[in-house]
Amino acid sequence: MLPQDTLDQITRRFEFLEAKLASGAAPAEIAALSREYSDLKPVVSEIAAYRRASNDLAEAEAMLDDPEMRALAEDEIPRLKARIPEMEQALRLALLPKDAADARPAILEIRPGTGGDEAALFAADLLRMYQRHAEQQGWRFQMLELAETELGGIKEAVARIEGEGVFARLKYESGVHRVQRVPETEASGRIHTSAATVAVLPEAEEVDIDIPASDIRIDTMRASGAGGQHVNTTDSAVRITHLPTGIIVTSSEKSQHQNRANAMAVLRARLYDLERSRVDASRAADRKAQVGSGDRSERIRTYNFPQGRMTDHRINLTLYALAQIMAGDLTEIIDALTAHDQAAKLAEMDA
Repeated sequence: MLPQDTLDQITRRFEFLEAKLASGAAPAEIAALSREYSDLKPVVSEIAAYRRASNDLAEAEAMLDDPEMRALAEDEIPRLKARIPEMEQALRLALLPKDAADARPAILEIRPGTGGDEAALFAADLLRMYQRHAEQQGWRFQMLELAETELGGIKEAVARIEGEGVFARLKYESGVHRVQRVPETEASGRIHTSAATVAVLPEAEEVDIDIPASDIRIDTMRASGAGGQHVNTTDSAVRITHLPTGIIVTSSEKSQHQNRANAMAVLRARLYDLERSRVDASRAADRKAQVGSGDRSERIRTYNFPQGRMTDHRINLTLYALAQIMAGDLTEIIDALTAHDQAAKLAEMDA
């Protein structure tokens, strides 16, 4: 049974927010109140539907004592008894604590790991996979930094992805992605194993992370490097060093003003992620129960090209649909990871 006092508290809070917004909240409060109101609205709808169904069941069971209404009640009771547990489960999911970052845009970072040129080529494949997935979802995909190799791989890629629920959907992608395949450069046909790291960070706003000017050093330089898309085309590349942490961020587009904005956005995201990781580390038991811990060193997935197989090691999910996955069809994987995380949180809530 769901705790009725909790449902009452949520309903009362929603009614308070509704009245506050209707009466004219202070301009400084409107954004925060509207956001909370929007978050609670679907939950309150679930509560109302659940309570209606529970009341209907109680009334139907009372009708069993009335000979004239008994047949109607006997038809209605099985339907309600089947429906109420489903509604209860949906409501329990709606009551799970929300990650405040879920609705934010995401900063995607991809870098080659072990494996040399093949790792760089695989990193480029992962970048294309996420670009295609973003297109399929109707999200906006903006490259912030791209350093390429002569063979068409990437040394580093940083992108901003914006759309509904982007971080909520992509946050489980952080970690080490391993590939097993015969590289194009392999003459003997031997299967190689290499890897790339993916980091998905929630975009941070200036109010989230205050970066004093004294904490950063900004250098302007000429973009360079074999195969880079802006080689010898601009002197406006920007490198920002965050002195307290040693984090270095670069951006190499043609506009120096845009490069500063891009680099600062990525730096804020990395510092915000560091703070989130610090808070997560203080909840060690919680982190173990979640698939989206964000541990960059964890091997999360293997892409086996000879067998056309993708395996996500965190939830023991294996799909023989590698071509579709590399073409951006990640929905089944992300749904499975989300469901696994929700199940772990529900178990924790019930403990």
